[in-house]
Amino acid sequence: MKPRRWWLTAVFLLLLIACAPALQPTFAVEGSEPNPAEELVGTVFRWLNFALVAGTIGYLTLKYAPGWARRRADQIRTSLSEAAAAKAAAEQELREAEEKLARLAQEIGELRTRAREESAREAGRIRAHTREEIEKIERAGQAEIEAAEHAARLELKAAAARLAVERAGTLIRSEITAHTQAVLFESFLENLARSPH
Repeated sequence: MKPRRWWLTAVFLLLLIACAPALQPTFAVEGSEPNPAEELVGTVFRWLNFALVAGTIGYLTLKYAPGWARRRADQIRTSLSEAAAAKAAAEQELREAEEKLARLAQEIGELRTRAREESAREAGRIRAHTREEIEKIERAGQAEIEAAEHAARLELKAAAARLAVERAGTLIRSEITAHTQAVLFESFLENLARSPH
């Protein structure tokens, strides 16, 4: 409680206590003397006391209540302006959050599109690389086939030549007689004698 409010409350309570006896009605007891408070003078003093207390309370109320009401109104206005500023800030944050949410959906769509494009490019790159590898394997296979074919031909020629030599040797041995050998030997010696050394 603020000091000024406490002081006003204390004054009000003291005045109320002071006025309480004056406002109480008095009852006459039988066989006793009349009470001066019940007479006209007592009633006037009671009303004067009441007017004094009520006036003091009214004066204090008129003196301090407007300032208190103004301060309270200023506090309320300040609170209202702070609440309005907080509400505006909250609405701004809400709008920003909604914009971010809308942008988020758009960004997700862009990311998906980019992912599809990158996936398609990667698939194309993999297909091209696979084609290159297949072509390399085909070329290597073709080279191996050609080398094997060449080796087989050479081997076949060598085998054919061997067979031809063997067959020729067999044929010559079967057809050469002792007389043919002697004629061949003599012709060889003649050729040898004619050839320059």
